[in-house]
Amino acid sequence: MIRVINFFCFAFSAFACLALYHVSEQTRVTRAELKLTHRAIAQEQQLSEALQAEWGRATEPAQIDRAAQAKLAVEDKPAVELASTNLLPRRGDNMVGDAEVRSASAVVPAPTSDVATVAVASVQSGN
Repeated sequence: MIRVINFFCFAFSAFACLALYHVSEQTRVTRAELKLTHRAIAQEQQLSEALQAEWGRATEPAQIDRAAQAKLAVEDKPAVELASTNLLPRRGDNMVGDAEVRSASAVVPAPTSDVATVAVASVQSGN
């Protein structure tokens, strides 16, 4: 009987050692993966900081003006400053000066059915 109890105690301790080794190995693998993840996060943070610095430099107004002049041949024209709200045009005033107000008409093509109808849309500008 003692031999049977000794055998079961030995078997139990062997299984406990195997379970402990398995947990230890899983911990080692997880730590290695965690180190790789931390390295990848650090690299992404460095890349993000570099991109933020480049974006900050690219969005400076002076940089945008230089790029517009170089690529689009656009000149910087000063904005009109109003000294008073009395100088703003009133609703209904002719904004273009002495330009006449004209009606614009558009003809919609007839549908492909047997009934031929022409619709005329009239648009008046200046309102």
